[in-house]
Order: sequence, then C-alpha cells, then structure tokens
Amino acid sequence: MREYLIYSKFCFIDGAFQEATLHIDNAKIASVYLGLNEINGLTLLNYSELIVMPGIIDPHVHINEPGRTAWEGFDSATKAAALGGITSLIEMPLNSDPVTTTAEAFEIKKEATQNKLHVNCGFYGGVIPSNLKDVESLLRSGVFGLKGFLTHSGIDDFPNITKVHLELVAPILKHTDLPLLLHCELDDNTVPQVNNTRSYREFLNSRPQHWETNAVDLAMEIQETYDIKVHIVHLSAASALEHIKKRKLDSSGLTVETCPHYLFFNAESIPDGSPIYKCAPPIREKQNNDQLWKALESGQFDFLGSDHSPAPPDLKQLDSGDFFKAWGGISGLQFSLPVLNTLAQQHDLPIEKILPLLTSGPAKFLGIDHKKGHLKQGCDADITVWDRTQSITINEDMIAHRHKATPYMGRTFFGKVIHTFVNGHQVVDNSELNKLSKGTLLLK
Repeated sequence: MREYLIYSKFCFIDGAFQEATLHIDNAKIASVYLGLNEINGLTLLNYSELIVMPGIIDPHVHINEPGRTAWEGFDSATKAAALGGITSLIEMPLNSDPVTTTAEAFEIKKEATQNKLHVNCGFYGGVIPSNLKDVESLLRSGVFGLKGFLTHSGIDDFPNITKVHLELVAPILKHTDLPLLLHCELDDNTVPQVNNTRSYREFLNSRPQHWETNAVDLAMEIQETYDIKVHIVHLSAASALEHIKKRKLDSSGLTVETCPHYLFFNAESIPDGSPIYKCAPPIREKQNNDQLWKALESGQFDFLGSDHSPAPPDLKQLDSGDFFKAWGGISGLQFSLPVLNTLAQQHDLPIEKILPLLTSGPAKFLGIDHKKGHLKQGCDADITVWDRTQSITINEDMIAHRHKATPYMGRTFFGKVIHTFVNGHQVVDNSELNKLSKGTLLLK
C-alpha cells in the first residue's frame, strides 16, 4: 500500500497518548487527525488499543560489517532491529574491518549495506591517533559524529586517544559542528590484583567508577575549552552524574546516554563464570543502578541506546567463564523496548516518560528530528505498534541476532512489538518479518 490510514486510541503525539488517525502517503505522514477519521477508498489499519508511536531510533549499535560478519552483519542486525520496533539505527565505527576512520573506509562500509538494510541505518566515524589528517574529510562524508575511546577499545586497529589527540581534533569538530562521542574510561594502576578470572566481583573491581568519573571530567574539560558538542556514551557510573548535571547547567553542548542493561541487571545477581554479562564499562551494583534510574526519571539522560555489541560464543568465553579474556559487549538490540517498559512498570513510571528517550531524544541529537522521532505531518512514516500489556519470554526461536546468546535469555518482559513500519512499508506484521530491504542509508 502506498496510501493508507493508521488509527489508535493511543497514538504517542507531542509527549502524550491521543486518539488519532495517521494518513500515510508515499512513505510520509501526510496528515494527523485527532479521533477516528475514515477516508473513502483508503485502507484503515485499526490498532484501537495498541500503542502507535514514532519508530524507535537506536543511536548506538555495533554491526561489525564488513570484515567481521561472523559477529553480526547488516542483514541480521537490521532484521532484529525491525522486530524490536527500531526503524533507524546508527552504527559505530569499530569492530568492522576496515574500521571507519577514513572517508574511503566509510565508502566500503556503505557498499557492504547493499540489499541488507531492513531498517534505516546511519554511521559514526572514528578518531584514532593515526587518522587526524583524515578526520575532516570523514566528517564531511556523511557521518553523524566522531567516536573515540579513552581506554583500549578491545581491538588493536582502533586504539585509544588521549587528551593531546582531543585537543587536536576539537577545532575540526568545532568547524563542522558535529559531536565527539567518547567511551569514558581512563585506566590507571589503582586496581587490585586479579586472583580469579571467573569472578564477576574481581572483574567489576578491575574497572572502578573513578575510571569513568575521571574520563567524564576530561570530556567536559574539552567540551568547555573548545565549545564543541561532546557526547558521553553508555554511562554506567552514577558517581559521574552530579559532575554532568552541573556542566549541563552552563552548556547545551554536553549530552549523555545510558543503556537498558545498566538499568536492568546488577552486579549482585551476576553469577561467577558468566561472561555473557561482560561489557565495558561494567554493570555495577544495584544501588548504582537505582541512582541511574532516578537520573532517568529526573530527565538527566538525553536518550537511551542499546550498545548492541555481539560476538561469537568462543570470543565470549562462554565455556571457560573467563571474564578477563571474554569479549565485552551485550547482545540485546531486539529487546530494548520490552526491557524498558518492564522497568517502567516496576518503578511505577509512566511509559510516556521513556518513549522520548527512544524517539525524539536521539532524533534531536542526530539532527534528524525534522523528519524522524515524531508522529506529525511531513515526518517519515517510521512507526512502531506494540502492546504494552502482552508478555514475552525470550527464547532462541524469536531472536534474529546472528548469535542467540544474550543475558536476557529465558526472562519474561512486558511489551510486545506487533507491527513495524519503515518508510511506510510494513516490515513487521503480527510480530513476524513481512517485507525486507525497505531501509535506507541515513547520511548527515
């Protein structure tokens, strides 16, 4: 169908649920009518009691193609995204081979997406010590920002940068007005000796909160000195929240995200020998998680991202249980919405407070809020339809990620994605993939 209507009593419009009818025409929202409005000759998709919302935008995903498709790949990742109600995602510059640190490498990555995008996909470029001469051309090639690590990234072809590199790249970022995204951990020699590599407590102690806090302070120093946009990815340390809050009072150039796994899991419940839970920065204690949730409730996070970072079972050390040898990354792209909906119910938080963190928040950060992240006239017809009350239990059969191992396996959540529309096409129908290759490249 090129032209049709979508109706629900619960359309998420301007931050609230409203009874409305959306007129979809040629991949756009042509009109929004309050109440039920039938138009002669047009099919009406009546989703009366279901939530109809802007398609979810996940601005932090590792897909690992080209070069490491044994880890994931555009085909499997974007299928999983669609099933999870995600209509647009932004892919990180590392774990692919080559890493996206030059305009030439970016061209290779774009070519690798051909006929594999089932949702829309954009990209960040990367900054490493050796590519400073390439940064400006990379930023002008269509990436949405520049990602760097302040500690080892996990792969040797994406080494970390230092304050010296930040000072060199900041003027270029200022000139292009694109954000610098930083993995904020600054390692030091204050961590205890490791005696048991299968111990989660020892792994947690090896990446303490002050690593994050110190790195966040450096990020904020660069942001203030050069007046550039700086984004702190996947914050896990609640100890950094007050620092960030104070800086945000003086500048709109600082933004921060956290991830569903930092809100849902806690260190006390992670068994030893279970590196399926390993990520960096690590999942911390329940008291820390509660502080993160309170920050979310009070509006301190600009948006949420999955930080989906999968790897084959052998790299995750699932047999040995060695946290220190295992690849660090949580596989959970498909389940952000039900996880967050379940948490909202547990904390008695209206879901209306969560949805902007998945839609309008990332759209604003990416500079695409004129066409995505909202149900309003002129926006792209990227739409997620879901049942907040229906429960799902995660099992291998429903997972579209290349590898099925995930810390969410076997858990029951509330919130089931029923339909997903990408550029007006019904990519997911009744929780099953319906149409493929309807996503497009997103370029800044």
